[in-house]
Amino acid sequence: MDVDDLNRFLLVGAVVLIVAVLAVRLSVSAGLPSLLMYLGLGLALGSSGLGVEFDDADLAVSLGLAALMLILAEGGISTQWSHVRPSIGFGLLLATLGSAVSVMVVALGAHYLLDLEWTLAVLLAAVLTPTDAAAVFSVLRAVPLRHRVSGALEAESGLNDAPIVVLVVAVSAGDIAERGVLAFSAVIVFQLAVGVIVGLGIGVLGGLLLRRVALPASGLYPLVVLAFTVLAYAAAAGLQGSGFAAVYLAALVLGNTELPHRVATRSFVEGIGWLAQIALFVMLGLLASPEQFDWWHVWMGLAVGGLLTFVARPVSIAVCAVLFRIPWREQLFLGWAGLRGAVPIVLATIPLAADVPGSRDLFDIVFVAVVVYTLLQAAPLARLAAWCGVLGEVRDVEVEVAPLERVDAVLLQVRVTPGSRLAGVEVGELRLPEGASVSMVVRGDETLVPSPTTRIVSGDELLVVSSRHVREKVERRLVAVARGGRLAGWGT
Repeated sequence: MDVDDLNRFLLVGAVVLIVAVLAVRLSVSAGLPSLLMYLGLGLALGSSGLGVEFDDADLAVSLGLAALMLILAEGGISTQWSHVRPSIGFGLLLATLGSAVSVMVVALGAHYLLDLEWTLAVLLAAVLTPTDAAAVFSVLRAVPLRHRVSGALEAESGLNDAPIVVLVVAVSAGDIAERGVLAFSAVIVFQLAVGVIVGLGIGVLGGLLLRRVALPASGLYPLVVLAFTVLAYAAAAGLQGSGFAAVYLAALVLGNTELPHRVATRSFVEGIGWLAQIALFVMLGLLASPEQFDWWHVWMGLAVGGLLTFVARPVSIAVCAVLFRIPWREQLFLGWAGLRGAVPIVLATIPLAADVPGSRDLFDIVFVAVVVYTLLQAAPLARLAAWCGVLGEVRDVEVEVAPLERVDAVLLQVRVTPGSRLAGVEVGELRLPEGASVSMVVRGDETLVPSPTTRIVSGDELLVVSSRHVREKVERRLVAVARGGRLAGWGT
């Protein structure tokens, strides 16, 4: 690449990035995963549009796995452990037993009903089974859910990539036939165990180090946190473990550790996650060749996607829900909210790079299934969540932690969402604990220094300064008022 090539690359890259970022606004307001916009942008740039050629499957696999690592890191850091903890067992079961059930159901259906050869049937079932962290987190930003439901979806999407990647690689290389099912199962357990140990270990060690070392600039904290998550991935992979399990768990630990500038870190990593999504989906759009699709690819994509969405996914949810007594309406929503996205398409590039017979057809089928069923499932999610009774009542409180050696205080940023009973309450009626106060109200484009009689309205953002030792009391009080109104806890 000479200087002229570099200039053209930077020009096109900057334009694509700006268009993709602007498309986020449209996708979020519509409640749709942004991957549809990015895939469309890649198709517009590719061989079917402006003619940009990209057909390097090996490079697509490497870049795709790197992007998924960053997306999982963002998901882990932005996930609150207090929300995931009640659902971690169910989420882990969905990621393991649920994935196994889904693979079996889709593989049997693809072989006996759709007449696919066994290798392609198993590969198709495997690559379509895992839910996509980017797609799930994108929708959860627009549809606030009860913590038990959102926690299960987050845990499942963060953990189910690990065993499926091992399965797809093994089937593509023919390892299962050589090793046997039991030996292969032992390999999966080993890789998951190594990934869990490495991820938790690096996450804990990273948190201890960052709490004891005062860095000279606040912008260094996000870089170091992200570097620890990448270290977890690389270390686990180097030990023949699951890098995806390691990066998610390390990010989950670091994201829930009391570190300086935690909100700034989450914002930085969220930006990196968006960049990874944009690059990944545009690349996959470039790799696709819609002009090569025929009616057989479309039919197979619709058929296999329908088998997964309407049969395999509900069955896997029902099997896992038996041990946790999940209500049937909640099961219905969890089944429908298992969105696919970049993960299945990235996984479909693994057999493509390995030159598995029929892998090009497999990629095209997966591409059709992901696009059609992501659009079908995401559009009604908000209405379905309301009907199933799984909508959350209040948005989370974001906390920025000041460096311990400077100020022993925290800053809480509270957004008053539509339907919150904080609206209409006067600041003085919040009755915050001693040591905490509302220092500023952001209302539209204006900022107000509130008095005790300032009335809160929907859409306000409150900046609450609190000493560290009463922070939890402040958060509980804000949640109580948001749910019960000004009289919440009046007698206490």
